Amino acid sequence: MSAATKSPCVTPAILIVDSDVISRHVIADYLRHCGYAIVEAATTDEAIAALGEASLGIDVILCDVGAIGSQPAFGLAHWVRSHQPQLEVRLAGSLEGVAATAADLCESGPHLNKPYEPEAVVDYVKQLRAARNRANKLE
Repeated sequence: MSAATKSPCVTPAILIVDSDVISRHVIADYLRHCGYAIVEAATTDEAIAALGEASLGIDVILCDVGAIGSQPAFGLAHWVRSHQPQLEVRLAGSLEGVAATAADLCESGPHLNKPYEPEAVVDYVKQLRAARNRANKLE
């Protein structure tokens, strides 16, 4: 697991969970280049450990549906919903059926397909952040 130093002007911090090291590093490097703070996890267990570190300030979780660990990606999404419901979780996979199944875990779509389209990930994170800012202003 590796973490980038989060500066006050860099938000959100994104946790990428993917056992495919190449996919994980490619999207992580791209997002770092775009100025995001990135935390990488190869397993769902590493992801949960990272989520326990408040100093990382994670806002968004991008998780491959095939992520390995003591629980599958769907289990991680359930865990996040129960323990840190303020976090946005996005499951990514190449099968449309998997994304449809994830709809009950992640109410707002769209879900992401792999291989990742880096620009689409950046756009999606910006949309999530804008929606969260609008919701916070209404409170």
